[in-house]
Amino acid sequence: MTQNSKRRFFKYSLAGISSALTGLNPLDVMAKKLTHMEHSNIAPVTGLGKFSKESPYAVVTPKGVKCQICPNNCILKEGLESICRTHVVKDNTLYTIAYGNPCSVHVDPIEKKPLFHFLPSTPSFSIATAGCNFACLNCQNWEISQQSPRDTDNIELFPAKVVAQAISKGCKSIAYTYSEPIAFYEYMFDTARLAKAQGIKNLLISNGFINEKPLLDLTKYIDAANINLKSFSDEIYEKLNGGSLQPILNTLKILKAEGVWLEITTLIVPGWTDDLAMIKEMCDWLVKNGFTDTPLHFSRFHPLYKLTSLPFTPLATLEKAREIALKTGIQYVYIGNVPGTTAENTYCPKCKKIVMERRGFSILNNNLKNGSCKFCDTKISGVWA
Repeated sequence: MTQNSKRRFFKYSLAGISSALTGLNPLDVMAKKLTHMEHSNIAPVTGLGKFSKESPYAVVTPKGVKCQICPNNCILKEGLESICRTHVVKDNTLYTIAYGNPCSVHVDPIEKKPLFHFLPSTPSFSIATAGCNFACLNCQNWEISQQSPRDTDNIELFPAKVVAQAISKGCKSIAYTYSEPIAFYEYMFDTARLAKAQGIKNLLISNGFINEKPLLDLTKYIDAANINLKSFSDEIYEKLNGGSLQPILNTLKILKAEGVWLEITTLIVPGWTDDLAMIKEMCDWLVKNGFTDTPLHFSRFHPLYKLTSLPFTPLATLEKAREIALKTGIQYVYIGNVPGTTAENTYCPKCKKIVMERRGFSILNNNLKNGSCKFCDTKISGVWA
C-alpha cells in the first residue's frame, strides 16, 4: 500500500489507543470481563496464526470444503483462498483469517454510514478487515477490500476489546463497514453478540450478498443496516460488481421482516447504473415490497479504481433519480456525495417541511418531537432515541 492509502485506511486516531491495547488498565479489565462472555475459542490455529477461527458455515463435499456464508459458495481445497480472500481450508476444515485483525478503525458520525434515521448525531465505532466477496470496478476502498488480511497493516483487536473501546469512546454503536463485513462475518458476529449484551447497537454496512442462514443468525444482534443496492440488473451486477441481484433483494426482505432498521444506498455510475427506466423499475419493486418508509440514498460516483476515465455523476441525473423515487411513493429520498444539496435534509412526507436539516454529517436543526414532525405531528420513520 502507498503511504497515502495507509494514512487513509489505517489511521487509528483514537486518543490513548496504544496504552489501551497494552498493559493493565481499566479498559483491559473491561475487556477481560467481556471475554468471559465469549463462548467461542479464539486460540491460535496451528499453521494459520492467532487471527484465525473455524467457521461454522461449511460443508465437506467430494470437490472440497464449501463455504456457505455467501452466494459465491466457494469450494476450497487445501491452500486455496476464497473469493473474498478471508477464508481458507486446513485439514479439511474452513477457517477465517480475518478475526481480530482490523486494518481500519475509526470513530465516525453515524450519518457517514449513511444512516440518517437511526440515532442521529451519535458516534459509531467503525471497524473493517481486508477482504470483500465482490470485485466492484468502482470500489472506493479497493486498497483494503481487494486485499487479503495477510497483505494489510493490521491492529490486534479481538471482539472483547472492540466493545471495550466503543464503550470507552462513548460510542452508541459499532459499525462493520469500509470493506465488506460479510467477508469478516465470524469476527463481526462475535463482536456484535458481545456488544448487544452491553447495550451497544450494531450496524451492518454491506453489499447484502449473503446466504439466508448466516443472515438470519446475524439479525439476532444487528440493529440497523445500510445495504448497497448497486443496480436493478443481473447483467450489471455480474459485469460491474461480480455478483447477482436476487440475493440482495432477499437480504432486504429478510432485514425488514426481522425488524432491523434498514436504509438503502444506490450509487449512480455514469454509463452503468444511470438508466432512469431501470431506476424506476427498482423503485417500483421497493414500493411493491413494502419499502416505502425505507430511506433511499442516491450517491454520486467519483472516478476511482478501475473506472477513473468516467465522469462524476451529473447532479441533474441524481435529482431525476430522486424525483422518480419520490413520485413512485418512497417517502425519504436523499442525494449523497454532493456537498450543500438540500436533498440531504429529511422532509416530512405530509407537510413537506424540514424535520432534520443537515450539512454534510452535521445536524443543523432537529424539528422532531418524540419521533414525529413538530409541525404536523406526522410520525417520521426511524429509531430516534
